[in-house]
Amino acid sequence: MAGILSLVRRIYLSFYNWIVFFGWFQVFYLAVKTLKESGHEHVYDAVEKPLLLAQTAAILEILHGLVGLVRSPVSATLPQISSRLYVMWGILWSFPELRSHILVSSLVISWSVTEIIRYSFFGTKEAFGSAPSWLLWLRYSTFLLLYPSGITSEVGLIYSALPYITESGKYSLRMPNKWNFSFDYYYAGLVALGIYVPGNPHMYGYMLGQRKKALSKSKKE
Repeated sequence: MAGILSLVRRIYLSFYNWIVFFGWFQVFYLAVKTLKESGHEHVYDAVEKPLLLAQTAAILEILHGLVGLVRSPVSATLPQISSRLYVMWGILWSFPELRSHILVSSLVISWSVTEIIRYSFFGTKEAFGSAPSWLLWLRYSTFLLLYPSGITSEVGLIYSALPYITESGKYSLRMPNKWNFSFDYYYAGLVALGIYVPGNPHMYGYMLGQRKKALSKSKKE
């Protein structure tokens, strides 16, 4: 019975990783094609549908960690996925004025290259039991550049959204109201920016530790 469950787990995770891989590959292809043909102002419109689908699918990875399908700690997965979903849905999707910003292009390229490598690595590992050394090196090395570029883009877009959040009043709840409660989405954006300050150096350090562990283990093997 345990063997059957293990096989089902591997089949499911293999399909999941490769399906999301193709989603991110489409995002990357459309972003590069649009940059070349039309400019950065049109990148978001070109990649919106596959981007929303591929990144939202990552919610399943939190569930994978909670039920024990994968060994990745939820404490590491949850902040990364939450911050991306906030930028994608809470900023770019919610405030169209930002979609032509040049940081959208750097964000999409950083995210898509990272995820193409990550999902192909785990998809290969689940399907065949291991991944080639070059793919393992890419998985644990490209973040050295792509993580800072992605985070810089995220922070820049949140900051750029603040005037539009204030002007529109979207997602804010003003007093008086029947719940006797107020909420200002502008201050939520400020809180998000504040979390990035201590959170991302910590996450970067965690990823460096994972890199050292994974590459040293591969050398022993």
